[in-house]
Amino acid sequence: MKYEAVLFDYDGTVADSIADIAEAANRALRLKGLPAHGEAAYRSFAGSGARVLLQRAAPAGTDDKTLEALYNEYVAYYAAHANDRTQPFPGVPEMLSRMHAAGLKLAVISNKPDAAVQPGVRRFFASWLKLAVGERPGVRRKPWPDMLEAAAEEMGVSLSRCLYVGDTEVDLETARAAGIDCAAVTWGFRSESELRAAGATFLFDTPEELTDFVLQT
Repeated sequence: MKYEAVLFDYDGTVADSIADIAEAANRALRLKGLPAHGEAAYRSFAGSGARVLLQRAAPAGTDDKTLEALYNEYVAYYAAHANDRTQPFPGVPEMLSRMHAAGLKLAVISNKPDAAVQPGVRRFFASWLKLAVGERPGVRRKPWPDMLEAAAEEMGVSLSRCLYVGDTEVDLETARAAGIDCAAVTWGFRSESELRAAGATFLFDTPEELTDFVLQT
């Protein structure tokens, strides 16, 4: 196989988490008397971490103090409620099981706060994913390549032998920054047309298609 390891984005790639993200963000907005949004809006807001998500969700011109308060409310609530309605996307457990059985090393790389990433990975994916890297001090968020580099080093794999899998333009930018291939999935937060416009060359509509590609490449 061309790849020795596969690194996955979390939200919108392996985890269908938009309902819990929207609930936590809307709760923070309402506490500050600001308008909330439907889940569809959060699909476009997500991808660059919690702070950026809340900047996008808040009205234009919201001051820094309010944005910081929104962030603190969001992080505290989401840490306790990140998995209220979140579930693996259909076919993802089977995909991870096949890849793991084939000897591939698997990890999650996410701009989600690390305190929220770890419980979700342990709950849903512990049988296959032994490493998860979330947003934390000292490691720059995607699209910087730091998280990918840290994961590859911890797994003892050359970054050049890794495939990165994601569902947004941020994931594509991250893979380019790291100099590795990116598999873009269409079941997440961005449409096929949006991913193509962002430069995606490997596009997959189902986890089964992605698995076949990885194992046969």
